[in-house]
Amino acid sequence: MDLFEFNKIAMAVLGTVFIVMCLNFAADGLFHSENPEQKGYAIEMAEASTGGETAPAGPAYEPISAMLASADIGAGEKVFKKCAACHDASAGGKNKVGPALYEIVNRNIASTDGFSYSGALKEFAAGKQWTYEDLNGFLFKPKAYVKGTSMGFGGIKKVADRANLVAYLRSQAASPAALPAE
Repeated sequence: MDLFEFNKIAMAVLGTVFIVMCLNFAADGLFHSENPEQKGYAIEMAEASTGGETAPAGPAYEPISAMLASADIGAGEKVFKKCAACHDASAGGKNKVGPALYEIVNRNIASTDGFSYSGALKEFAAGKQWTYEDLNGFLFKPKAYVKGTSMGFGGIKKVADRANLVAYLRSQAASPAALPAE
């Protein structure tokens, strides 16, 4: 290769670098954006209050109280199949990965003998019982309803499925709890 060919190749490379740099400067001038003073977004959550108590924060869900009287226990039993891998709702049922759910409605939260509950659920329990609406909220999205719970279930989004499931769980008792007043 002679000197003339080397110069042509070197000029082609340098010319390309020059054109790319000019395009970069032009693009920076046209599409320049300032860096924010603080990176990220602030997410603010308001706490809802219910008569002096702080309601659990999390996504809103529809109440099921009005639907329970007409809920389909058979459909609830089908929905319970999602739960059956970890829970037993039959009389004398044993704890599995999750606690036994026989007579769960109006039972004290985190009170099943022989089951080790998460600290978050024990703290949430604090003398409470599993009401219809607590079950509804927990079944909607367990980790949002009780922050820090060890229940790894994603939740049941359809309000009718939750009402049917709670009606089924209500039926799994020697004497089912009274339906809530509408």
